[in-house]
Amino acid sequence: MPGPPEPARPRDFATSDDPRVQEQLNRLAALSLPQGRLSLRPVRQLLAALGDPHLRLAPVFHVAGTNGKGSTCAFLRAMLEADGKRVHQFTSPHLVRYNERIRIAGELIGDAMLADLLGEVLDARGSIAASFFEITTTAAFLAFARHEADAAIVEVGLGGRFDATNVIADPACCGIASLGLDHEQFLLAPEDGAPAEPMARIAFEKSGIVKPGRPVVTQSYGPDAQAEVERAARTAGAPLHMRGADWSITGGDMLEYHDRHGALTLPPPALSGAFQAENAGLAIAMLRHQDFVTVSAEAIAAGLRNARWPGRLQWLRKGPLTAMAPGFDVLLDGGHNPDAARVLAAFCAGLDRPVHAVIGMLANKDAERFLALVSPHLQSVTGVPIGGHPHHPPERIAAMTDGDTARDVGDALARIAGRADGGVILIGGSLYLAGEVLRANGEFPD
Repeated sequence: MPGPPEPARPRDFATSDDPRVQEQLNRLAALSLPQGRLSLRPVRQLLAALGDPHLRLAPVFHVAGTNGKGSTCAFLRAMLEADGKRVHQFTSPHLVRYNERIRIAGELIGDAMLADLLGEVLDARGSIAASFFEITTTAAFLAFARHEADAAIVEVGLGGRFDATNVIADPACCGIASLGLDHEQFLLAPEDGAPAEPMARIAFEKSGIVKPGRPVVTQSYGPDAQAEVERAARTAGAPLHMRGADWSITGGDMLEYHDRHGALTLPPPALSGAFQAENAGLAIAMLRHQDFVTVSAEAIAAGLRNARWPGRLQWLRKGPLTAMAPGFDVLLDGGHNPDAARVLAAFCAGLDRPVHAVIGMLANKDAERFLALVSPHLQSVTGVPIGGHPHHPPERIAAMTDGDTARDVGDALARIAGRADGGVILIGGSLYLAGEVLRANGEFPD
């Protein structure tokens, strides 16, 4: 029987082909870890040393959640840009290049600007005990403050209450996507005054981004989570707009959206998966429940058609990696928690072809629960490692699913193609694995 997974390394390493960027990424990688610290003080100190750029941003759409916050940000950007707006965006993690985290007026930050920016922030750090993500957040806000835009979209990294992005004091709107259990070692750590019930605690952490007087738009939740979100909004005096009570969206051949402003009939989203209608609805509701930026119904419709979010139910193009499995369509998904597994299971169940899976998961993820949900919809499972990160051994994944192992994704694709006559190959279980796959297939997020 395979042994337990090796301990996780809670650091987000990055590499670059540009030597000046890599020099700064090496400095980032050398930073000490927060060691369980829960405080916004270091990022506030760092921002103050740089003139508080976070106080000079375009209207900010701040998005938290367990699943769906990245897709919600993608819909927001697509809709705003379809209306002719210049939009900055900060998201995490990156898949292939660190540059993906920061968009300036719609374009990924260039290497020259990135190298200078990271160098400036790291030099300003001095004795401030700022982490990788706090440095990255500060760099993004500094870039945003120096370049004009009509709006900025900021995705929470982890949690919300103590996330480095939560220095934003006056957003145009806050959004909270779907809630579920993830990062339990951080978000469920015992704390006086915090709810003990797990989903209430998750909601407590995520709704930490709610700001006084600013609208907060949410999905619908179970009673414990809903009560906590309502408490946060009430305490802050923030207008709350919750799905089911204040807005609604239904899917199908066309989307039907309703709120107090009226109804919209819209095209289905370009992003795969029936659940994307919910994420699209959250983005629409955020735009329609704030007063800083106007977006037309036509732009909302165009944004639904144009949104892209790599690594989430993404059908890969023909490339060096997919060529190793001729006759198969290859689907990539970076979801890694139980809620993501349920979405993935439903998607696979709706396909009319056999699905073979290649799975790699970080050591700090619950592989057993993930695979228990997905594997009933799979013809086979092949476990693979995730290079450069502590991960569940492929043998452990194989043992959980009566599956196979391979030395890497390419080897897994070749093995599957050698024993099956076509269908779908799902590569999933980790965003880090998704990044490896995109790089190997020559599909770089832009």
